[in-house]
Amino acid sequence: MSPDLPLVFSVTSGKGGVGKTNIAANLACCLAQEGKRVVLLDADLGLANVDVVLGLTPRLNLFHLFHEGVNLSEILCDTPYGFRILPASSGMSEMLSLSTGQKLELLEAMDALEGAVDYLIVDTGAGINDNVLYFNLAAQERLVVLTPEPTSLTDAYALIKVMKLNHGVEHFKVLVNMVPDAQTARDMFTRLYKACDHFLSGVSLDLAGFVPRDPAVRKAVVNQRPFCVMAPDSPACAAVREVARTVQTWDVAASLDGNIKFFWKKLLFRH
Repeated sequence: MSPDLPLVFSVTSGKGGVGKTNIAANLACCLAQEGKRVVLLDADLGLANVDVVLGLTPRLNLFHLFHEGVNLSEILCDTPYGFRILPASSGMSEMLSLSTGQKLELLEAMDALEGAVDYLIVDTGAGINDNVLYFNLAAQERLVVLTPEPTSLTDAYALIKVMKLNHGVEHFKVLVNMVPDAQTARDMFTRLYKACDHFLSGVSLDLAGFVPRDPAVRKAVVNQRPFCVMAPDSPACAAVREVARTVQTWDVAASLDGNIKFFWKKLLFRH
């Protein structure tokens, strides 16, 4: 990965409770273990919990960027796991929808990351609200997380539908989480694929991987540590490592522009 061509990808979902933040944090951990420079952006601005999953208590977050003029470099928080996070706030109604001015402010602040990161992982909120769409549009790749629940499938389809019909986004990666076996993951992906193929002409889905239901994950969440650190030999960790290897094959060079700022600028004029 060239230092001038960081990969910006979102980890997103139509439904809450699918383990999206946990997947994002453990992907960051695995990529960092591969020697990659990783920043994990908590883009669930009003209900942030990346710091909670990692057992961290950052002094500053993105609220301070928008409302107190703090520099992005001051907000960046080191973790014990080899990557950094850009934490957001929780319970702040002012953060639920960014204004155009705040989007521009974030665009300018992202200059600090250019040339200093290989992967920017954007952990979005769930659903189809303005902030979720905003950050998904800003990414080069979108990793949609779903579980074997029917509501998770329908909500994932709804997110893809809005992204396609309202914003022209056609390419999505899919990760099926908390599955009892590989066949269930393939079945869920097939159902989503068929729905998109039938109703959303032009949409392309790729199965990035699946993560099995694993008691080690729950234990790690309770202990506020990545399961890939706390249980490195667990089936869930092995699965996320495989997804991290897949991420490293995504071709950032094929994008129209490789630098982070381009994607935020593209978004500002499209959304």
